[in-house]
Amino acid sequence: MAKNKMKSHRGACKRLKLTGSGKVQRHKAYKGHILTKKTAKRKQGLRKSTTLGSADEKRMLRSMAK
Repeated sequence: MAKNKMKSHRGACKRLKLTGSGKVQRHKAYKGHILTKKTAKRKQGLRKSTTLGSADEKRMLRSMAK
């Protein structure tokens, strides 16, 4: 049996979510502040979550220890 287990990155686990098909879901950036100059349409799009790109997915799954 293996001695050591990989610890999951708690910050990543709180920010990311796994979908049923195994993709990593994330929230969009740029919705924190300075919202007066952003259009309503742009802010509406930022509300929705999106899936992580394939370049980052493998790295994030490893940090989530999945």
